[in-house]
Amino acid sequence: MKIFLLGYMGSGKSFLGEQLSAEMNMKFIDLDELIVRNEGTSISEIFQKKGEVYFRRVERKTLEDLIELDEDVIVALGGGTPCYGNNMQLIKDSRETTSVYLKLNINTLTDRLLQEKDHRPMISHLKDRDQLLEFIGKHLFERNFYYNQSDYTIDCSEKSAKSIIGEIQQQLK
Repeated sequence: MKIFLLGYMGSGKSFLGEQLSAEMNMKFIDLDELIVRNEGTSISEIFQKKGEVYFRRVERKTLEDLIELDEDVIVALGGGTPCYGNNMQLIKDSRETTSVYLKLNINTLTDRLLQEKDHRPMISHLKDRDQLLEFIGKHLFERNFYYNQSDYTIDCSEKSAKSIIGEIQQQLK
């Protein structure tokens, strides 16, 4: 079984993925961290030096490798991974994968990301909460089509990690 966690940046995919993997005794892989390790450089530098098209090709190949992996894993996808090419269809077409959308409301995402803004290249240039709110709203509008194709959607707003993990496990039964 392969469980793919997807959602917007700041939705807790990596944090919850690590906790879920401990709870279910499964290996955890963060797709972005795997790409960084394989490429030997940060995502920001890949975008700057080689461009988004190169990054998306590497991301796709890494995703294919994870789907073909011969072990049970929990994978935290990048926020945009399901939205490029036919990545979401690739995940859905595999019989061994389950996708879980970790959904948060726009205000919660904005509050979380405002605190992490300096460490997130995609939003570090935004000046204030209103700009961030508008940016996230536009992205969610574009990405919800893909996110909503997940096997399961977990509303994570105002819930503890333990509660969310419990809901995911309940859905997987």
